[in-house]
Amino acid sequence: MRKFGIAIFSIILFIQAAKAQQKHTLDKIAGVVGSSIILQSDIELKYATYIAQGMQPNPAFKCQILQQLLTQKLLAAQAVIDSVEVKDDEVDADVDRRMRGMIQRAGGQDRLEQFLGRSVIQYKDEIRPDIKEGLIAQRMQQKITSNINTTPQDVKKFYDGIPKDSLPTFNKEVEVGEIVFNPKLNAAEKDAYKTKAEELRKRILAGEDFGALARLYSQDPVSAPNGGDLGFNDRTAFVKEFTAMAFKLKAGDISPVFESDFGFHFLQVIERRGEQVHVRHIVIVPAVTQESLNRIKGKADTVYNLLIKSKATDFSSAAAFYSDNKDTKFNGGMMLNADNVEARSTYIPTDKLDPQVALVIDTMKVGGISKPFLFTGADGKSGYKILYLKSTSNAHKANLDQDYPKLKEYANNSKINRTVSEWFEKKRKETYIRIDSQYQGCPTIKDWSTPSSVPATAEVKP
Repeated sequence: MRKFGIAIFSIILFIQAAKAQQKHTLDKIAGVVGSSIILQSDIELKYATYIAQGMQPNPAFKCQILQQLLTQKLLAAQAVIDSVEVKDDEVDADVDRRMRGMIQRAGGQDRLEQFLGRSVIQYKDEIRPDIKEGLIAQRMQQKITSNINTTPQDVKKFYDGIPKDSLPTFNKEVEVGEIVFNPKLNAAEKDAYKTKAEELRKRILAGEDFGALARLYSQDPVSAPNGGDLGFNDRTAFVKEFTAMAFKLKAGDISPVFESDFGFHFLQVIERRGEQVHVRHIVIVPAVTQESLNRIKGKADTVYNLLIKSKATDFSSAAAFYSDNKDTKFNGGMMLNADNVEARSTYIPTDKLDPQVALVIDTMKVGGISKPFLFTGADGKSGYKILYLKSTSNAHKANLDQDYPKLKEYANNSKINRTVSEWFEKKRKETYIRIDSQYQGCPTIKDWSTPSSVPATAEVKP
């Protein structure tokens, strides 16, 4: 947490230095796209952030920043023509998401406001226009590429067009299935945690500060430093129990204690805007007991014996019936490649596997099923898993038989990039663009200026 706080503090120092510089010198227009302008200060602040993130000073990177801003302006201008919009609720949600991340990295809202030299509310108002334009540009680009469809013939043509000595090499990959058994506390084991949540709720109803108690006692690592504040979110952001409670209360109401997969919560609605709600909450997370682990180990052993001894029970059916992992149980238990989720690829490079899983499958044969083993999840909780090694492939040059899903993704991305490039090439020739003389030498945008425009340095007051 401390490193992130230092990084943000460094960013603010750069920003404050840049603003101090602006007090003594005039700002200038670095670029013009149609009726929109890009200020030199916009570029400098983005460059300061780049440096503060630990990157080596590289003035040439300002060319990339300007290109990014030019393309964003082009897309946003076309979005106005095509009536492409984003709703205010969507902008608010994205602003809140970004601010939650900054607050978490800074170590709390108070520290962030100290770094910024202004309130979070003021800062949100400042960044909102740029975020809105970015979202509009993103949606416009999605519209440009929405009709792209990559057929098997396209994939083959793409593959055949790659020189044989330039074909990518894929690392060793495996297909692994899992059945996950998470320990479940009984009513008696849960009671102490529910009681603690009830007691905190009573203290708030009696007049104690919600935010202060959330900082002290809530076990949500993201929202607790911010007084339990989750910002604005729609119905898809929460688990069903949380959503049901958040969207039925009025502003100011405090919910009763309720249970979800994460623990015992209660929440307060701060504000409601259409289908978005701003809430804060406190959650108490029950700890796994040895008794609950022993119980789930017994269940895992029973399922393992069933898989080994009963030919009528296959791994896919057992995963759907017994597994507690909602992400894999309805996929035949098969894990998905986290780097290729959209394609729903089940081929996972061995260097991307959870080390706990890699250690177990290293001794397995294809078609084998592991005995239940104890694992620790990303949330720090323990449970048991049974693994199934469906297939393995050694490192190899790309080929259509083994690597069709990946090659299809490459081919699709190639079509998207080509379509977007062609759109920009056409649009920039139809749009008035002027680039300040300072950036005329940038390789990627040196031909972007409208021929009739004369490069010049325009100054504006800060």
